[in-house]
Amino acid sequence: VACNCFTISDEELKEVGVGLYPSLSLLNHDCRPNCVVVFEGSRLVLRAVKDVCPGEELLISYIDTVLVTADRQRQLSDQYHFTCNCHCCGTQAMDGAMLCGEESCWRPLEQAHPRLEGLQADSQWTAVLEASGSLLSAAEGAVPDDNVHKLRVADLALDACVNLGVWGRALTYGLKTLPAYRRYYPDPHPAHGLQLMRVGKLHHYLGNTEEALDLLRQGYEILRITHGEENPLTRRLSLKLEQCRAEIRPS
Repeated sequence: VACNCFTISDEELKEVGVGLYPSLSLLNHDCRPNCVVVFEGSRLVLRAVKDVCPGEELLISYIDTVLVTADRQRQLSDQYHFTCNCHCCGTQAMDGAMLCGEESCWRPLEQAHPRLEGLQADSQWTAVLEASGSLLSAAEGAVPDDNVHKLRVADLALDACVNLGVWGRALTYGLKTLPAYRRYYPDPHPAHGLQLMRVGKLHHYLGNTEEALDLLRQGYEILRITHGEENPLTRRLSLKLEQCRAEIRPS
């Protein structure tokens, strides 16, 4: 079960359970896969995100790949008992960018992340926002937004702001995450599409309709591939795009 189960997620990739899907457990891993797995309820859907040639192996990622090579290797070894030899791991091409900035300043972000996740799991949103906001302020200027530890804390701060209804601050954190999402989740990747949609909706809620339309359009172009045009999430996003266009269109 530990090696072959899939984490069942909702349409926004939030974990809701686990399940065994014997046929698709045959899929192997790559840190830059040519397919993604999405769920429609408990139904698992495998979708290609790259052109696949006849006879080419279908590959998915078993883990969140926005980790430095050593951390990815450790997680894959501990849970799945193999060493990944994909191109991404062989070149370690993104490690320098993922750990950019002054180490003495990003280490506190890394060390605080498990505690912040615990607070998030308990829905202690005020504590999450206070702690993450303080950490991000301390790292400002010394740690670029592309640093993965800063990205993770910014995502937690964004979640906290949304749950507390602090919309302007949520937008600020969301915008800071987008360049790193674009860099580390190569398109089309569902995580990048969902983040574009999320930040676009914040823009729209705050009355920034043109900015919202731009981000929502980018998100739609990704999600129509990763989720499919008939997926309920994609259809709702299409309706939101039409709403934005109608608001901008001269009367």
